[in-house]
Amino acid sequence: MKIVSEKEEIGCGVIAKVVSQTGYCGAGHKVGDEVKFIGHSVEGKVCIHALCSMLPRVYALRFDATLPWLDDPDRWHCACPDPHDPVVFHLHRLRD
Repeated sequence: MKIVSEKEEIGCGVIAKVVSQTGYCGAGHKVGDEVKFIGHSVEGKVCIHALCSMLPRVYALRFDATLPWLDDPDRWHCACPDPHDPVVFHLHRLRD
């Protein structure tokens, strides 16, 4: 049986920060808003549609994925799926 460290079990923290918001956002997201994915919790307000869009990226960052197309392996952008009034999030992996 392999003993897993707490970090391996819950991964790194990730902060999603709104860097662009165009038009009307029904959830009220504004530039500068943050959502924190730390341990087993989510802190902050996030629209369910934006969450569905960013969740695969959040998990990839949390569990140390390396993606060759990223200039910085700890940073990734993600947009909500609204094509008319997009909200763009900057995802940042927290190391230690």
